[in-house]
Amino acid sequence: MREVGRRAGVSHNAPYKHFASNETLLAAVAARDLAHRGDQVAATIAAVAALRQVMHEYVRWALDYPTRFKLVFGAWSTESTEPAGAAHTAMTALVDLVTAAQEAGARPPGDPERLAALLRAVAHGAADLAAAGHLSADGKGHANPTDLADDLLDHLEHAATHRPPR
Repeated sequence: MREVGRRAGVSHNAPYKHFASNETLLAAVAARDLAHRGDQVAATIAAVAALRQVMHEYVRWALDYPTRFKLVFGAWSTESTEPAGAAHTAMTALVDLVTAAQEAGARPPGDPERLAALLRAVAHGAADLAAAGHLSADGKGHANPTDLADDLLDHLEHAATHRPPR
């Protein structure tokens, strides 16, 4: 306890005001680390679930509203800046979600904007293929668009959690 006080820059008796013994100090350190780890696990679970939900909703929307899907992602001839602004806001939200998943350790490191573009491209392309009849769970591709989005998310999670130690 004297060493703890010395390293903390307080008197050698100060730690005793907060901890009755070495064991209670160590128990407090262990409890703090466990709480921190629990927070990290919760953040990881939340980031993974949110990203998966966003990809599923993207696919669902594309398949439920194919005309809107084509309208939104088709060529624009108008000079309105409104669609570009809305697209930027949506992509920023996706990049932020990817960044949160990376910070939680559930996605591999790298450029979050590029990873967000990859996720969106897979969901978008898979939905487009399914809408055209070129992708289905019991036919071509042996998967539906949500399956493919899940496959990519699972591969990315595996890559993030099975990296070689630094």
